[in-house]
Amino acid sequence: MSPLRRSLAAAAVLAIAASAASACSSSEAAEDDGTIVFASTPLSDDPTVENPVDAFVDLLGEATGREVEVIDVPDYLSVVEAIRSDHVDIGIMSGFPSALAVSTGEVDALVAWPGNGDPVSTCMVLTDSPYEEAADFEGATIAMADPASSSGYFMPVQLLDAAGLTKDEDYEVVFAGGHDAAMVALKKGDVDAACTSTMLPPLSIEWGIFEEGEFRTVGASDAMSVSMSVLGSQELDEETRALLEEAIPEVFSEENADRLGVLMEGMTEGPVVSPGADMFTPMIDVAAISGADLSDLE
Repeated sequence: MSPLRRSLAAAAVLAIAASAASACSSSEAAEDDGTIVFASTPLSDDPTVENPVDAFVDLLGEATGREVEVIDVPDYLSVVEAIRSDHVDIGIMSGFPSALAVSTGEVDALVAWPGNGDPVSTCMVLTDSPYEEAADFEGATIAMADPASSSGYFMPVQLLDAAGLTKDEDYEVVFAGGHDAAMVALKKGDVDAACTSTMLPPLSIEWGIFEEGEFRTVGASDAMSVSMSVLGSQELDEETRALLEEAIPEVFSEENADRLGVLMEGMTEGPVVSPGADMFTPMIDVAAISGADLSDLE
């Protein structure tokens, strides 16, 4: 692990330690009274709408008949550390953090939602660019969103790898800080291409970055095998595990979509209960190609 990653990991451990007393007492309480302890990253500060985490706590409590308690943690790495150290029972994570967490062999996926099967990412070039296909990007400088972005980094790297190009050897990545900033860098001619979500090139016209006909897209990545998952501690008792595996799909139903908001984004397919590790393997492979580990996914 690099010094930076050690620092990030240490910061996560300290963040968990700050709430360790309440988390550990919550874990002990769970053994006594059946309380389910849930680790959550910050999601919403909008006072005009119900916080999706609060909604999830209420709905899971109704579905299980148990008390549900939230432990706030700062990032995905902290969620994983809290689960695998058995300070909490469950956490909700998006695709790549879920895959990397499962790859540690120290947390279990209780329920996972497959991706929708559509390509996730593409690369944009200016209309008069000489690049016609992904393999042509050898020697190119490519703007991407940030190193924690699924559609703005991981899947573009997969796209280019499938075309026979190796990151940091055959092309240079410049992190722009966001999808729109990557597009602006392309518009200004600072980079040869900008790789982003397949949904965003048309929006770049609405955003005023490009005009119609100023750009075209090159290549398409694979789909993501997992869009979201609920991870659980390996120390869960069998009764609680079975209860959660039954209740979680009930909670994440269409009738609760408005209340759960961003927690249900990307859930276009039905859930898979107790998924095998092979469901996450394609994304673990992409993360390996990208050189990522859990400490990258704040």
